Amino acid sequence: MFDYTPDPALAKPDRYRQLLDAAAEITRGERDGIANMANIAALLWQFLPGLNWAGFYRVLGDELVLGPFIGKPACIRIAIGTGVCGTAVARAATQRVADVTRFPGHIACDAASRAELVVPVLRAGAVIAVIDLDSPHLAHFDAEDAAGIEALASLCGTWL
Repeated sequence: MFDYTPDPALAKPDRYRQLLDAAAEITRGERDGIANMANIAALLWQFLPGLNWAGFYRVLGDELVLGPFIGKPACIRIAIGTGVCGTAVARAATQRVADVTRFPGHIACDAASRAELVVPVLRAGAVIAVIDLDSPHLAHFDAEDAAGIEALASLCGTWL
């Protein structure tokens, strides 16, 4: 049994360290990427307050395909270069969007989403997936969130 209870009193950088430790422990020795992504999505949901969607999109050919997530049903396929997730892949760079209504070409899978953070997962320098976080709160994600999820994405690149 896994019991990963985040400490709500921790400062954000410490909470991300706790999340990263939990992610490393729960994925240690497991080679199945889908199982690992499912557990990471659950940890994201558990550790990060203020989310309405947390999960993965996988790069398959010239598009992103929905992976494990927690939240409302989502778009299944996204063209690379389209929306926040597709832009993160095309640019191979984190996308932190304070107000998704101001992002050209934003894909609204959940009308309640107001802010989004998308971080590429890299292996051998190539984007193989993205971690996608949505929040119903404007400007929900800051630089500490981006750094914390980038560290998690680095871990994910070792087993995905």
